[in-house]
Amino acid sequence: MLVLGAEYFNDGYVMAICTQALYLILVLSAPMLISALAVGLVISILQATTQVQEQTLSFVPKIVATFVSVVLCGTWIFNMLSNFAIRIFSDIARMGPK
Repeated sequence: MLVLGAEYFNDGYVMAICTQALYLILVLSAPMLISALAVGLVISILQATTQVQEQTLSFVPKIVATFVSVVLCGTWIFNMLSNFAIRIFSDIARMGPK
């Protein structure tokens, strides 16, 4: 039985694509996570110094910071994701019959 692209679609290739995808997820989620972490830390310090222990106080600033970071980094995120998808689809196209 003939499998198209079998010489190209091997274990090493699959592992490389999975590694690149996981790294891309980590890099692309970093701006949102870091901004939410920084805002949460600042709010926690303010809550500790003022002795206001309201749990819902940090929720809205974190959401706003995450939204702002998505707006600021959205173009970069889209470019990175589209480049990765184009590379994957071009690899799939090369696996076809020659």
